[in-house]
Amino acid sequence: MMSKRSFKKAISKTMSLVIGLIIVIAVVAGVLIYMTSLPPTPTTTPTTTPTTTKPTIEKVKIGIIEPLTGRYAVFGQEAVDAARLLVDIINNELGGVRSLGGAKLELYVEDAGTDPSSAALAAERLISNYRPHVILGAYISRLTAAVAEVTEREKIPLVMDALVDWLTERGWNYVFRIAPRASAHGKAAVDFVLEMARKTNVTIRTVVVLHEDSIFGTTVANGVRSELIANGVIPNETITYAYTITDFGPIISKIRDLNPDVIFSVPYFSDGILFAKALQASGIKVKFIAGAGGCGYTDPDSIREAGEAVEYFTNTYSYNPARQTEWNKRIVQEFQQKYGKLPTEAAGIIFYSLMFVYEGLEKAGQMFPENPLNPDNLKAAFLSLDLNDSNSKAAQLYPTGKIKLAPNGENLYGGTAILQVIGGQPKVIWPEAEAGVTPVFPRP
Repeated sequence: MMSKRSFKKAISKTMSLVIGLIIVIAVVAGVLIYMTSLPPTPTTTPTTTPTTTKPTIEKVKIGIIEPLTGRYAVFGQEAVDAARLLVDIINNELGGVRSLGGAKLELYVEDAGTDPSSAALAAERLISNYRPHVILGAYISRLTAAVAEVTEREKIPLVMDALVDWLTERGWNYVFRIAPRASAHGKAAVDFVLEMARKTNVTIRTVVVLHEDSIFGTTVANGVRSELIANGVIPNETITYAYTITDFGPIISKIRDLNPDVIFSVPYFSDGILFAKALQASGIKVKFIAGAGGCGYTDPDSIREAGEAVEYFTNTYSYNPARQTEWNKRIVQEFQQKYGKLPTEAAGIIFYSLMFVYEGLEKAGQMFPENPLNPDNLKAAFLSLDLNDSNSKAAQLYPTGKIKLAPNGENLYGGTAILQVIGGQPKVIWPEAEAGVTPVFPRP
C-alpha cells in the first residue's frame, strides 16, 4: 500500500506532466494563431513558353479587274492574258510562294466595263464572292479610281496598272503602283523628239499637242506641254477631243492650217487608229508624230488595224519588251508562244506588277509568319522591298531595272521605253534601241 509521502510525490509528478502538456498545447496554439494571421503565400504556377503554330496557307487569292468589254477591251484582255501566264509560271515553275509553304496563287477575273460605276460594281462583286488578298487593275484611270474607293474601304491592297499621277496622291493607304506616272510619258516623248532633232539637225518650229479628253489624256498632255516649255518650245496649239470621237475631219482641217513640224498625240486605241487613217488620207506631211501614254499606234493590235497609216509613229510605253535580262527574255518568249504577239503596255505592266506581288508575298511570309496575309503586313512587306536586276525577277521585267516604293505606294524609279513602227513591226528605239534597230527620224 502506497505511503502518504509516495502518494504526494506521484500527484506532484502528474501535475508537472499536465502543466507541461498545457504549456506545449498553448505554444502550439499560439504558433497556429500566428501562422493563420499571416497573409496567404501566393502559389506559383509553372510558366510554359507558348508555342506558335504557323498557319497553313494553301492558296493566295489574286483578283484582277480589267475592261473586258467595250472600247478598252483590247487592253484588258491582254492584261488578263499576262496575269494568267505569270500565275502559271509562279505556281508551276517557281513552286508557289515558298515562305508560305508553297502556297499557290489563284486568279479571279472581273470585267470593269466601260465606266466608273461598272468598275466599282466589279470590285464589290469580286470582294463579296472571293475576298482576294490582293487586287490588280483596272488600266483605265477613271475606272481604277472607282475600284480604289472600294478596295480602300475594304482594306485590300490594290496594285494599279493605271497611270494618272493623282491616283497615288489621294492619301489612300492600300494603293501601290509599279508603273511610271502618266506625266512621265509626256516628258519622255518630248525628250526623245528633242534629242533626235539635235542628232539629225532637224529644226522644230511649230508643235501641236493633240489628246483625248479623259483624265489620262489630259495628264499626259500636261506632261508634254510642261517638258516642251522647260526646253524653250512653246506649243502652237493644244487640241482636245472626246475619247469617243468618230470623225477627225474638223481636227484634220485645223492641223492643215497649223502645218506643224511635230504632233504630240495622246490617244487610246480606237481614236488612235481613226486619227492615223484620217491623217494618211489627208496627205498632210508632218515631220514626226510622237505618241505618248502607251495606248495605240505601236502595239501589235493597233498596227494590225491601222496598217501603213501608223508607219514610223512612235509611242511611249511603261514596259520594254526588248530588255535583255534573263527573265524579260523568258517572259516575252512564253507570251509570244502562247498568244502569238509581242507583249506591250497592258501585258508588260501586269508582268512586273504581279511578279512584284509574288516577291512581296515571299517577304511577308518571312517578316510576319503568323499572319502574312494581313493587309497591313502585306503593305509593310511591299514597302520594304528594294529591288534591282541582281536580286529580283520583277526588276528584270521593269524598264529601269529598279523598284522601290515611296510611302504613298509610288515607284521611286519609274521609267518608260519608246517603240516605233518600222516595216510594220513594233521596235524599241529609246532610251536604248534594241539590237540592229535605228530610230527613223524624221519620217521619210
